[in-house]
Amino acid sequence: MQFNFYAYMDRMKYIKRWQLMRSVREENIMEHSQSVAILTHALALIRNKIFGGSVDVNKAVLYALYHETAEVMTGDLPTPIKYFNHGIQGEYKQLERLSCEKLLSMLPAELESELSAYVLNDESSEEYKLVKAADKLSAYIKCLEELRSGNAEFSKAKKTIEADLKRRAMPELDYFFEHFISSYSLTLDELESFAD
Repeated sequence: MQFNFYAYMDRMKYIKRWQLMRSVREENIMEHSQSVAILTHALALIRNKIFGGSVDVNKAVLYALYHETAEVMTGDLPTPIKYFNHGIQGEYKQLERLSCEKLLSMLPAELESELSAYVLNDESSEEYKLVKAADKLSAYIKCLEELRSGNAEFSKAKKTIEADLKRRAMPELDYFFEHFISSYSLTLDELESFAD
């Protein structure tokens, strides 16, 4: 018997983000998920090693890897539409859940039971809160990239996302901003000069 789950996951590379905005470089949800996984890993490590936290780093990273799973069926609904009102937001959440359940049914039962915890994540967990922060951080970094390329289209998005990140009042985010974020505005030559 053939199972389609992983073939669907591979199609993440075809789902574009930022559809309502002109981008210098297009971004798909596969690369976005990888970015969010790396940033989640960083935030989880910072929480545990710098601030004495106890989040499950592996669980957080797996949540991040699968956080866009539904979009292989639904596409990436632009943020202004998704959050236009509570009714649309609630219906879209339900549609995403149904999509995830459908995708999980495309696995052997033994694997479905293992992956369902990550695909149908626990949004109230500390690990998933780190994923949501990393998701916004990834969007912020995308804004920096576009602005560095001269695309003013992302100016307002950068300000909005930065305000959202500050409102979260997460020490690990503050630490990341203080120690890592400025590097994202450097050229390759500038990055290499710091390594010498």
